[in-house]
Amino acid sequence: MNHIGFFIIAASALVSAILVVRSQNLIRAVLWLGVTLLSTAAFYAMLESSFLAGVQVLVYVGGVVTLMIFGVMITRRHEGILVHAENHGSMKGFAVAGSLFAVVAFAIRATDGLDRERPFTPLTTKDLGRELLQTHVLAFEVVSFLLLAAIIGAIVIARKRDPVEKPAALPAPHATPSATKEAHP
Repeated sequence: MNHIGFFIIAASALVSAILVVRSQNLIRAVLWLGVTLLSTAAFYAMLESSFLAGVQVLVYVGGVVTLMIFGVMITRRHEGILVHAENHGSMKGFAVAGSLFAVVAFAIRATDGLDRERPFTPLTTKDLGRELLQTHVLAFEVVSFLLLAAIIGAIVIARKRDPVEKPAALPAPHATPSATKEAHP
């Protein structure tokens, strides 16, 4: 793997991911998300996994980012509204992210055999399908239910509330029918 190319793509992914969460404009945040997902596709291409790189570009960069931009444009909630990032939560976020990074780095360093060379056996699309739908079918279904719950949650959060109808004005209990007719012709 070309180290210079890796560091350029890693820097691009890191900077664009930070810009996704720090952007105050919703459209720009979605576009930076597209850059982040495209950088991930470049990582797959560097690992000689062209099928996954292609799927990443088609499904995520092409589909999801386009759908998100369409959703933002159709709701028109982005006009004139800037999202204000609260700075007091930033340190907590950095602490959680740093802790997670430390745990993952420790797990990688503690795993034996990662530095050994292994023979490269290319994975075909048939092998990938077999792994997903036979060997790891439970994990595949759990992710499907998780995505379904996320979609339902997004719909519940985004849908407009039905307008509350005001009940018709009722005549006062002590009013006579003739007085009610005069008040409401």
